[in-house]
Amino acid sequence: MVNAPTRPMTCDLATLAIDWIHQAGCEYGDIRFCTYRNQSLHANDRSLSHLTDHQKSGFGVRVLLNGSWGFAASYRQTPEELIRVINLAIEIAKGSRLCQQNPVRLVPVQAYQDSYITPITIDPFSIPITEKADLLLTINDRLLQYEEQGIRKASSHLQFNQENKLFASTEGSLIEQTIYRSYSGYRCTAVANGDAQSRSYERPPLNLGYEHIDQTDLLSQIERVAEEAIEKVYAPKGPSGIQTTLILKPTNLYLTIHESVGHPTELDRVYGYESNFAGTSFATTDQLGTLQYGAPWINFKCDRTQPAGRSTIGYDDEGVPSQEWYVVKDGILVDYLTDRETAYRLGRSSSNGCAFADSWSSLPMVRIPNLGLEPGPEGGSHTATLSAMIADTKEGILIDGIGSFSIDQQRRNFQFGGDGFWQIKNGKIIGMLKDVTYHAMTTDFWNQVDAIGPASEWQQCGTNMCGKGEPLQIAQMTHACVPVRVQNINIGGR
Repeated sequence: MVNAPTRPMTCDLATLAIDWIHQAGCEYGDIRFCTYRNQSLHANDRSLSHLTDHQKSGFGVRVLLNGSWGFAASYRQTPEELIRVINLAIEIAKGSRLCQQNPVRLVPVQAYQDSYITPITIDPFSIPITEKADLLLTINDRLLQYEEQGIRKASSHLQFNQENKLFASTEGSLIEQTIYRSYSGYRCTAVANGDAQSRSYERPPLNLGYEHIDQTDLLSQIERVAEEAIEKVYAPKGPSGIQTTLILKPTNLYLTIHESVGHPTELDRVYGYESNFAGTSFATTDQLGTLQYGAPWINFKCDRTQPAGRSTIGYDDEGVPSQEWYVVKDGILVDYLTDRETAYRLGRSSSNGCAFADSWSSLPMVRIPNLGLEPGPEGGSHTATLSAMIADTKEGILIDGIGSFSIDQQRRNFQFGGDGFWQIKNGKIIGMLKDVTYHAMTTDFWNQVDAIGPASEWQQCGTNMCGKGEPLQIAQMTHACVPVRVQNINIGGR
């Protein structure tokens, strides 16, 4: 970890807060001082359509009093406001106790005095806006050079984030973190015969600096993306109401992992804490260690230390250090995503560090970390490259990119689309399809994976827009994975 000096004024306020919480007799308390800078550029066709560059800051206080949580926040960072907000959080905790059935208990955590900074080469905020806008307009202009062949719309985007947090707790921790995130991509749309179809490309959202915005890579994909959009609009519609073999690229599979593995293993969801917003989960704790989540060669691993991962940090929002662990090992459900409260309820001795709040004014909750599908072992009987999977498939569909999706509240029954589809016959790709969707039950799907890609085909794909909770909070995470082949999957239809 990179040591960085803490801000004296904020540290003084943090010390004042912890002293006041101690004096109030709380079992536990913490405070987060946060500053967020977000910059976003979007271009539509040949004009810059959207530009924002804003910063917000404030602090949030949690207290645990007589087994009940109280939380309050403010953007005014003064000693007087700090005391007022702490007192308000304490009053909220007292009120919460009146309707709470069971007292909250927390697993222990060691005290840390540390700092963490995302390793970057180029500060994305040091690059002039004009240079960024020129890149987007260049991308769109080159996409629109295919206008005579049918390309009618082009859009592109750049997004950058910097998050500064100072965390202090009654456990004795004082942790400062600076997180950088970068993201870019584009899309074009072809129109023909009363139909419109799109193809897209992105540099996945990762915790990197401006070095992640590889202009050579972005520009080199334009011809392929435009030609595929044109081919797609003239392509036949995909089959419906049949079962077939699917080969899914990481660019598609990551969202299936997110929805059917990530969310069901959030332990607060399992316990019903989020039952009113697309909650709960089929993966209940009575099945821990026995549920056959996937085939024996399926391993899902969480890793908040993964270099450049979208949720890679030094510590979570409870001061728990980043770590790695399996949630599915050899196909069996073996663990969950926890914070200090849910870990205690599960009988664990420690949290695996999944508490996260998207703002100083938000309460931390269990969020999906970097959660990936491990590659197949070299020489494994079910390990195969993407080209080998295709060559070994008599009839099937290859899918790239993400499209529409839906999944039931228990994360059991799902449907996914994609962005690019190719028909496979007798081991060869014979052309594109359009409007393909696939649906399955979660455990059926993962148990029907019969081929898994090697480490050489591992990709860091992920999302920067995962919503959870009421009020809604947004988080981001990487789902690194490899291509897979899945047998007997329902296509189209209901």
